[in-house]
Amino acid sequence: MCGIFGIANHSDAATLTYLGLYALQHRGQESTGISSSDGERVHTHKSLGHVADVYDEDVLSRLKGSNAIGHTRYSTAGENTEGNAQPIVVNCSYGTVALCHNGNLINAAALRADLEHQGAIFQSTTDTEVILHLLVRSQQASLLDACAESLKQVQGAFSLLLLTKDGMIGVRDPYGFRPLCLGKINGSHVLASESCAFDLINAQYIREIEPGEIVMIKGEEIHSFKILSAPRTAKCVFEHVYFSRPDSMVFGRTVQSSRDRMGRALAKESPVDADLVVPIPDSGVAAAVGYSKESGIPFAMGLIRNHYVGRTFIEPLKAIRNFGVKVKHNPVKELLAGKRVILIDDSLVRGTTTRKIVKMVRAAGAKEVHMRISCPPTISPCFYGVDTPAKKELVASSHTVDEICKNIDADSLAYLSLPELLKAVESKDNEFCTACYTGKYPIEFADAMPDAKESERQLDLWEATLNPVP
Repeated sequence: MCGIFGIANHSDAATLTYLGLYALQHRGQESTGISSSDGERVHTHKSLGHVADVYDEDVLSRLKGSNAIGHTRYSTAGENTEGNAQPIVVNCSYGTVALCHNGNLINAAALRADLEHQGAIFQSTTDTEVILHLLVRSQQASLLDACAESLKQVQGAFSLLLLTKDGMIGVRDPYGFRPLCLGKINGSHVLASESCAFDLINAQYIREIEPGEIVMIKGEEIHSFKILSAPRTAKCVFEHVYFSRPDSMVFGRTVQSSRDRMGRALAKESPVDADLVVPIPDSGVAAAVGYSKESGIPFAMGLIRNHYVGRTFIEPLKAIRNFGVKVKHNPVKELLAGKRVILIDDSLVRGTTTRKIVKMVRAAGAKEVHMRISCPPTISPCFYGVDTPAKKELVASSHTVDEICKNIDADSLAYLSLPELLKAVESKDNEFCTACYTGKYPIEFADAMPDAKESERQLDLWEATLNPVP
C-alpha cells in the first residue's frame, strides 16, 4: 500500500516527482521521500506527513539533478517512523543507491535473521532494507546483475525503483502483484505505480512493466531485461476493486471501467426494489453508478464525505455516538428521508464501520437500507502489500452473509460473486491473485499462515464490540 514514482533525464526531476507523488497520495499517507541525482551525488529528503506538507520550493531546490525517485508510504511491514520512510539510501561498492518499494516480502524475517547472524546491522524495521543488504553483499560486477541475484532470493510482492548517481532502475516481481507502469514526457522516461501520476505532468502512458521485468534507464536510453520468473502471474485484483484511483490505467485496464462493470454485475446478481442507489464515498461511487445504470434506480450522493479528515483527530470530552464515522461521512437527510436505499461499497472488512453508516442512514429517515458490496466476501488477509486485518478480524471468515446482515442492521446484504468480479476486470488465464476471497495463496508460506479456525465465541465477541455495555 505504497506509491512510487521516478523520472530520468529531466531538468526539473524533483518537482515532477513531487507532483507524481501528489497524484499517488491515496496509496500512502504516513511518510514520503524523494531522492535525486545529478551525476555526482544522490540528494535525499524524507519525512513523516503528507506530500503537500513535506515539500516546499526550498526543499525541492536542494534536490538537484535530472533523475529522481519518490515514495509515499502506508506501512504494512515496520512501524510508522521517520526512520522507516523511503527512499532508503546506502553507500556501497556500486556507489550510492536509493531504493523505493511497493509491496511486501513474505520471507523478509528469515532473510533478516540470517543477515544479522552474518553481521549485518539494520537501520530500520522495514522489509525493504533486506533487499539493500542482499544487494551490497553481492559479488556481481554490475548493479543490474546484483539486483537480479538479490531479488531471486526474496519472495513476495515488490515493485521497486532504484536510483544511482547517473541513472534509474525499475523492477516488478515475477508474479506481478503490485502495479508499475512506464510513461514518457519528451525525452524523459517515467515510472509510476499508477498512470494518474502521468496525467498530472502531461506524460504519455506507454505500457506496464511486465512481471519479472527489470528496466535500466540512463539519459534517453532504456534497456529491458526479463530475468525473474514465476509459475504464474498473480496481479492483485484489489487494486481494481478499491486501491487504485478510478482514473488510472492499472494492469493494462482502466480502473473506472472495471468498477462500472462490477456495479452492473452486482445489479444483475442481486437486484432489490428500492428508490435510490447511494454510494459510500469515495470508493463506492464508480460501482454505484454502474449499479444505477443497470438497475434503472436513480443514483444520489446521499452521503457526503469530509475530504479534510486526517488519520487522527481530537474527540470531544463528552462522547458523541458514532463520532468517528460522523467526522468522515454525513447523510443528506432531504434525499434519504422516507426512501428505500441501496448502499454500495467496495468491500466489507470488519463490519463495524458499515454498521455505523447503516444506522446513520436509518437515523436520517431511510425507510429501508439494503447493503451491496462490489466484491466477494473478504475471508483471508493479504500478505502481499495490502493492509488487511488478521483473519480473526475479517467478519466474513467466520460468519454467514445472513449473520453479517443482521449485525450491520441492514434489510438485506449481498456481495458480488468471484466469477463476476473476474469478468469485470477482464481476467485472462488465471492472471489475478484472489487470495483475500479464496484463501488460496499463489506463494505458499505455511509457517506464516494464520489459524483458519476461529473461536465459537467470535460472533459474541463481535456483537459485544458493536454494542458495548454503557
